[in-house]
Amino acid sequence: MQKSFSHSSVEYLPPAALVPYPYNARTHSKRQIKAIARSIERFGFTNPVLIAGANEILAGHGRVEAAKLLGLSFVPVLRIDHLSVAERQAYVIADNRLAEKAGWDRDMLEIELQGLVVMGFEVEVTGFEAPEVDLILDAAAEKQQDPGPEDDLPDVRHDRPAVTKAGDLWLLGPKGDPRHRLLAGDARDPAMIATLMGDEQAAMVITDPPYNVPIKGHVSGKGRIRHGEFAMASGEMTEDEFISFLKRFLAASLTRTAPGALLYVFMDWRHLFELLTAARGRIFGACDLWIVIA
Repeated sequence: MQKSFSHSSVEYLPPAALVPYPYNARTHSKRQIKAIARSIERFGFTNPVLIAGANEILAGHGRVEAAKLLGLSFVPVLRIDHLSVAERQAYVIADNRLAEKAGWDRDMLEIELQGLVVMGFEVEVTGFEAPEVDLILDAAAEKQQDPGPEDDLPDVRHDRPAVTKAGDLWLLGPKGDPRHRLLAGDARDPAMIATLMGDEQAAMVITDPPYNVPIKGHVSGKGRIRHGEFAMASGEMTEDEFISFLKRFLAASLTRTAPGALLYVFMDWRHLFELLTAARGRIFGACDLWIVIA
């Protein structure tokens, strides 16, 4: 049977004038109340408290306590007059229990949280604390993807003859399209960069230098594919040596970048200092440097 009810308009009452339901089975810790208060501070009081009778709270006990903590003078309330005493009692339980039955689309949650982190948003106001966000994003990073055949690694056993040697320039694409070029060489050598670029100037550089940390235990190993160690800068360099190493390839890159180019550099968080030191006075002003923490 459908129950009829009248629509109420939003009122504004002092939090102290609202009476908690005396038999409310839902509990709110001080920690949760503080989290609700942070949300109200950031987004405003967007969800009215539901009340009935003599201002008795049906839904919104936590929001009211958060309002008191913030010292708010008034909160929005919506009066529910169509429920019987028994229905009010049941609704107090239903409002909390039905919300618990909702689930999460984990993939979508990971994308949204990652987006907030990238934008530098205070992600804790979502109700997820920093350790929880870290666990969610770490779990997402560890998921094993089902690669297609285009991701199959070629056979690189050392008992087979080498096809490419240093200095070889490959023209890729249909009929050797000169716009798609691959050079086997040292990215620290300006002559190699000149061979690759010809007369062209790069509007964007995306580079992933070795991180001066061992691959094993630091960079990969959580999926089914295992990578070998870097040929150099695999943890053997001192701080000064690694700064010099980074300066050389950054300087070589700049020889073929257009003014205002974007330079994206992937780097392990352990060596952000060395990268910024290497770039200081050499990169800023010539192009926009973006560091991607890997």
